[in-house]
Amino acid sequence: MNRFSETLTTHSLPLRHGKTEVLQVNVGKLCNLTCMHCHVNAGPKRKEIMTRETIDRVVDWFAGTEISTIDLTGGAPEMIPEFRYFIEHVKALRPSRHLIDRCNLTILLEPGYDGLAQFLARHRVEIIASMPCYTAENVNAQRGEGVFDASIKALRVLNSLGYGSGLPLHLVYNPVGAFLPAPQARLEADYKRELKKYFGIVFNNLYTITNLPIARFASYLRHHDKLEEYMQLLIDNFNPATISGLMCRNTISVSWTGEVFDCDFNQMLKMNWQNGNGPLYLWDLDPAIVENREILTGDHCFGCTAGAGSSCGGALV
Repeated sequence: MNRFSETLTTHSLPLRHGKTEVLQVNVGKLCNLTCMHCHVNAGPKRKEIMTRETIDRVVDWFAGTEISTIDLTGGAPEMIPEFRYFIEHVKALRPSRHLIDRCNLTILLEPGYDGLAQFLARHRVEIIASMPCYTAENVNAQRGEGVFDASIKALRVLNSLGYGSGLPLHLVYNPVGAFLPAPQARLEADYKRELKKYFGIVFNNLYTITNLPIARFASYLRHHDKLEEYMQLLIDNFNPATISGLMCRNTISVSWTGEVFDCDFNQMLKMNWQNGNGPLYLWDLDPAIVENREILTGDHCFGCTAGAGSSCGGALV
């Protein structure tokens, strides 16, 4: 039973794809961290990474559209061998094309990634960085011991390159436990005050993103006997005002193999678009027929519509 679909029907709310503005590409599950809240189950031992051949096919398809933005996510997207190749080829299309890197910050300091921050700055790549709190205790609890100090060091490097002033740098807050984010504007003010006061760090915006009950976070909830309680929290806080702003309405999600989904969460649940009896690949998709397509939903969608809502760009209302 799809309780989310029933809720949409009860509120007479259709959920269909509109104009595509973002192509979000999950380039793989390889990551230098193993975060408690990760919906990708990413980690250092994962082998799934996008190949150069797939990157070429994604970029070729993107070049033939009017979509303005490519949003690279993972895992740690920077860890795939062809990460810089991907960025250089997108940027070569035309200057107006915008590129986002969803960065965990610590990767910028890892051996073998020298000059990565400078590369991103040189190509004017927007950085959206995970920073679940402005205190060491909460960050390390969610992402691992020592991650807070490394994140602060990486943020200072980015600030020195103009990020947070001339170049866009946004931080992401995920709750440390089984609760909804506090109001985004209030948290942003707290982050800016504390990070500036104690570390001299500046950034542009804070995005609050609700943890969805799938993959590693679902395992955490089950382990603490909180999965049903958390799911009910999301359902009880369903907000119909969030529907118009959901990221699935203007985003196409692409996996490391090139398969197409409505969002990164659907991707992890293998809820892919179909081409006959099999998955649909991006390069087989006619961009002209995407608009008004019905979006695939499930109970996890309550995570994006609870309270102030949640998207890759933060709160929705």
